[in-house]
Amino acid sequence: MLIDFFYTLRAAKLPVSVKEYLTLLEALQANVVGPNSDASSMDDFYHLSRMILVKDEKHFDKFDKAFGAYFKGVEMLTDFTADVPLEWLKKTLENELTPEQKAAIEKMGWDELMETLKKRLEEQKERHQGGNKWIGTGGTSPFGNGGYNPQGIRIGGKGGNKSAIKVWEQRAYQDYDDAVELGTRNIKVALRRLRRFAREGAEDQFDLDNTIRSTAANAGYLDIKMRPERHNHVKVLLLMDVGGTMDEHVARVEELFSAVKGEFKHLEFFYFHNCVYDFLWKNNRRRFAEKFDTWDVIRKYNKDHKLIFVGDATMSPYEILQPGGSVEYNNEEAGAEWLQRLTHAYPKFAWINPEPLGVWQYRQSISIIQQLVSNRMFPLTLKGLEDAMRMLSK
Repeated sequence: MLIDFFYTLRAAKLPVSVKEYLTLLEALQANVVGPNSDASSMDDFYHLSRMILVKDEKHFDKFDKAFGAYFKGVEMLTDFTADVPLEWLKKTLENELTPEQKAAIEKMGWDELMETLKKRLEEQKERHQGGNKWIGTGGTSPFGNGGYNPQGIRIGGKGGNKSAIKVWEQRAYQDYDDAVELGTRNIKVALRRLRRFAREGAEDQFDLDNTIRSTAANAGYLDIKMRPERHNHVKVLLLMDVGGTMDEHVARVEELFSAVKGEFKHLEFFYFHNCVYDFLWKNNRRRFAEKFDTWDVIRKYNKDHKLIFVGDATMSPYEILQPGGSVEYNNEEAGAEWLQRLTHAYPKFAWINPEPLGVWQYRQSISIIQQLVSNRMFPLTLKGLEDAMRMLSK
């Protein structure tokens, strides 16, 4: 079975060697994990195999995908004594509310919503399923997950209606893979509208024309001339939304990210979630341990940089306009304040939105972001990218 697992990893373009595979087999034979070890779950094998086979954390995402695809369902078949994780259970209550029932669910304001949640946490003593009051799953309460409420606070679980104004759970976001193989060259062609070439660096490139002229002027004696390589001199500051609703757009954003890294030598990139606040990060696995203060980013990279946001701008309006509106922590200043600071610091900016243009008018948050970025929002299409690059190059 593990022979096929090894070839699955190789097919996923992971640099796994035969020696590392043999080391994994030796670890299994030594019962590092297995029936005779203290812990024998699929999680233990996952961590062991990742530790042995993956030498660089930039490959963790590829490994997770390959591991999940190959061993899907194995744990359920081999360990019937383990507790089934809650997220694996199918929701027992599917809400098929009529439009009248949905309209009858009253939206709460921000202050009332947060105060009511505080009271629920003090009163509730046990898990709750369904219903319209307690914190639970599958109901119409504004607190919990898996149910329907036009404006609530998601606590754990997976979202669906995209209307939660706060999400209380620790989520793992994945870095966009900058080595993904592009399905089309059109993105690169569009990005080339934003370029300004200059020769810089060491003089390590043969200059044929200058060599001929210099040799002719030197009475035919060979006089070789070298010159620096020609590079796109444009500086780009790329801020990318990650996690949540952006999971639906990972493939297209990875294509864009790969193209940007290939076209622009002077590129700096950071991640944010939903809206920009007082800190950014470069590694999603360490986003709380390795923060970059947004003020420091503004001070470090001057206004010569072209600022490009990439995000679907799909969130609760509170996340943009309300202090404390972030889904992950209580931000002291509203996201709108930080967006205005960034767009003021970098006069050349644009927002690339992977959401289809046809749905923009139905998302309140997209309309708000459009106003904040002076309507410089473009769809992630060939024409949208060309228009954005043309505007940034002026």
